[in-house]
Amino acid sequence: MIRCAGCGAFLQNEDVLKEGYTSNLNNKFCERCFNIKNYNKYIKMPNRDYYSLVKKSINKKDLVLLVTDFLNLYNLDEIQLDNPVILVITKTDLLPRGVNREKLLNNIKCKLNVINKIMVSSKNNYNLDVLYDKILKNKKSNNVYVIGYTNAGKSTLVNKILKNYGCSNGDITVSNLPSTTLDLINVKVNDDINLIDTPGFLDNGSMVLEASKDILKKIIPNKEIRPISYQIKHWQSLIFEDFMRLDLDDTNIICYISNNINIRRVYKNKSCELKKYELHIEKNQDLVIKGIGFITFKKDSKVTLWLKENVKYLIRNSVI
Repeated sequence: MIRCAGCGAFLQNEDVLKEGYTSNLNNKFCERCFNIKNYNKYIKMPNRDYYSLVKKSINKKDLVLLVTDFLNLYNLDEIQLDNPVILVITKTDLLPRGVNREKLLNNIKCKLNVINKIMVSSKNNYNLDVLYDKILKNKKSNNVYVIGYTNAGKSTLVNKILKNYGCSNGDITVSNLPSTTLDLINVKVNDDINLIDTPGFLDNGSMVLEASKDILKKIIPNKEIRPISYQIKHWQSLIFEDFMRLDLDDTNIICYISNNINIRRVYKNKSCELKKYELHIEKNQDLVIKGIGFITFKKDSKVTLWLKENVKYLIRNSVI
């Protein structure tokens, strides 16, 4: 059986509703990947336990690239691997210019066997030569696995490495929608490296899994984030589209989220249909909303958080 070059699913011509469907088995891509690549038409597939699939497939001795971005650094300890890991913070072109990159890297803590941390941008070719050298230096065999949560930029990174250090442009399908890659895809870059792209892990409680395609375009940033600061003197509400609200009093905050999200400040507001949480957040802590970003608090604060059902939050010490 032949795999789709875009998503890794086995090509089949029997069931149009199942992954890997194509009308012609001689095609390079399944119909779903063809539509994403050419028409930006996304067909959602049923969620699978991609974490178990990937974990079972990884050779325990091989090097792993764990790909994430600075908005989604909260779930690294949920990944359990004994492999040597290079932590790759991608989409660095989205990072606000005022952020101290070295400090951010130092503040990232996890229980994995991280042998190196690096920030890269596939879009701008930032630090890719350095990453490539680190891969050559630390690989245990030619096989190097690329893993991470959905929408981390794994496939984009693999395509870029293939273009820069291989002999062709990458064929792997990329989009800002979850579960674009459906199975493992082996990509021979050159005689020294074979990258294995993997399906993105599904982050339980992430807004990415709950949002419509239109909302995804807003919550996933496509250019450098400009942090938004608010000085709150009396009870006010900040309303983020229709999926989140913060009720605040006497505090200072900085929002690190996509600037495509519309935020409204109102002074009188009633209960709403969102789920309510009463929180106490200490000075220099972050309120992280899964799949959206985080808000840094500069003062001890009492907060009422209203959030879309099934979307989760957490509180951590500030990473910036």
